[in-house]
Amino acid sequence: MFAEERQQKIAELVARTGRVSVTLLAERFRITTETVRRDLATLEGTGTVRRVHGGAVSADRFSTTEESINERTIQRPDQKMRIAQAALALIPQATSGSILLDAGSTTEALADLLARRTAVEPSATGPGAELVVITHAVPIAAKLSSAPGIALQILGGRVRGLTQAAVGQATVEAAQRLRPDVAFIGTNGIHASFGLSTPDPEEAAVKAAFVHSAHRIVVLADSSKLDVETLVQFASLKDLDTLITDSEPSLELAAALTEAGVDVVIA
Repeated sequence: MFAEERQQKIAELVARTGRVSVTLLAERFRITTETVRRDLATLEGTGTVRRVHGGAVSADRFSTTEESINERTIQRPDQKMRIAQAALALIPQATSGSILLDAGSTTEALADLLARRTAVEPSATGPGAELVVITHAVPIAAKLSSAPGIALQILGGRVRGLTQAAVGQATVEAAQRLRPDVAFIGTNGIHASFGLSTPDPEEAAVKAAFVHSAHRIVVLADSSKLDVETLVQFASLKDLDTLITDSEPSLELAAALTEAGVDVVIA
């Protein structure tokens, strides 16, 4: 196989899977790791991939890359719905309590399911009881504002157009004064050593406040977020209780999650 043909196949593999390792490529194409690294250097030079420790990722996975909430909502809808359904099972139907819903397309899918459940079973939270739902996300608040059996609390602040979520010191301080039973958190990346991260510092500050405020932390992350590092860390793996995702994590990430005592749910 000519080098150009091999590099094209490597580029296609990275585009399809999001990330490849040097070892995997060496085994797949029966070449040395030095040859793989030269191929990756060539592909990086053309802007096709971005080299990272141990391999390469898609060129669109730069640490500051951030898509709008509207763009993310239409991506991987089946996986996100499965994750949301698994998360919904963690919200009791027969008791009151409090949950926090972080901004994000998967948490928005969870809000959709929660609104449907309360519409079908208005008494799901028990006679006279209400489930307190706290959020800083405008789309989530809109979905739950008239849902029966839900007492909605909205955290204020400056709304970022890209994510349609309130951010800033007022949002952080409001979150710090709360102790919800469970926080459902979204993330742009979850990595064995870097933990959870997001591209924007203000979003990271709000997420960090959420993580430290709730009694239980459940992260909703489809497999495209696994083994990804973005610019700003907001939590370590040890801060988490549960990760709900749609496929098995890599061996490295799985080992780190086990060491941190995180329960992994594959939806």
